[in-house]
Amino acid sequence: MATLLAPRTTGLRALDLSRLGPNWYATVMGTAITGNAAAALPVDVPGKAALAEAVWTLSLLMLAVLLAGRAVHLTRHRAQARHTLLEDPSAAVFYGCPPMALLAVGHGALTVGGPLLGERPALALDVLLWTTGTAYALLVAAGLPYLMITRHRLSALEANPTWLLPVVAPMVSAALGPALVPHLPEGAARQAMLYGCAAMFGASLLATLALLPVVLGGLLHSKLPALVLTPSLFLVLGPLGQSTTAVQKFADAVPLALPGGERAAAAARGLAEVYGVAVMGFALLWLAVALAANLRALRAEMPFAMTWWAATFPIGTLVTGATGLAVHTGFGGFTGLAVALHLLLLATWAVALVRTAAGLRAGRLL
Repeated sequence: MATLLAPRTTGLRALDLSRLGPNWYATVMGTAITGNAAAALPVDVPGKAALAEAVWTLSLLMLAVLLAGRAVHLTRHRAQARHTLLEDPSAAVFYGCPPMALLAVGHGALTVGGPLLGERPALALDVLLWTTGTAYALLVAAGLPYLMITRHRLSALEANPTWLLPVVAPMVSAALGPALVPHLPEGAARQAMLYGCAAMFGASLLATLALLPVVLGGLLHSKLPALVLTPSLFLVLGPLGQSTTAVQKFADAVPLALPGGERAAAAARGLAEVYGVAVMGFALLWLAVALAANLRALRAEMPFAMTWWAATFPIGTLVTGATGLAVHTGFGGFTGLAVALHLLLLATWAVALVRTAAGLRAGRLL
């Protein structure tokens, strides 16, 4: 069907799928990482597995519904879809969200979905979504900068954190790919996976380092153009937390994929700890900035919008990064940090989810 009907309490008012943009995949990203991060927490508390399974299952259902809705959008509203990608740079950058949604749900299938789907179907789903999401991420990471250079009308003085979305997607692939290494044949296949993930890590990290000064310069010069964009400040955390997570995962995969045994593994763990601690320090500094700015915006009566979801996935990457540091260093401070960040993630995700559901029911969204 081309339309979805709202509840009877609001009448037979159809949702406008022409407005269903790629930014809606942020809801899937935020939901999936909330479940995935819960499962990975380095603490054993009652209900942790049940929470992770329930939230991941919700993300899988959300992804299925959103894929169907976007299929309608792309087939029946082609002019709008073309305009979003080619003529509206503020919306086009959100094409970085779909691959990250696919990757996050796929990783949850492997780490959370086994008891629900069965081990082999869960692995197959992760392979499918990781492969598709990675191809999509690389296309977006190259394609969106190309459009920004050749077609979109942009000013560096008006740069904002959403510009980071396309180039962060390969970092998500890099961070989640090592989980598949133990399931590959020994030898060349495992090496290829790890080297490929390392290459995507480098591509995404260098692209982020090139863009981040432009983004910060734009924020300092022009500020955010609207109060409702304040949650986008959290997007700076995405490449920080995800790269910290990636190096921890590389350290786990090195002894399985590369020759050299304990020497290579020890070097990988050392690098992961040094890089992770340093980047986590800056991430926490920026988290304080983003939280302060958003509390100020809330006091100024910032209205709810889909931008609120911008906080969920980036905070989730800090949870997984802190979890990796806790496991590799054995330092209890990182365990406490991971738990505290996950509580913040849960609160942020719950508010965004409830407000989104209320907005859809009332007809304020779409």
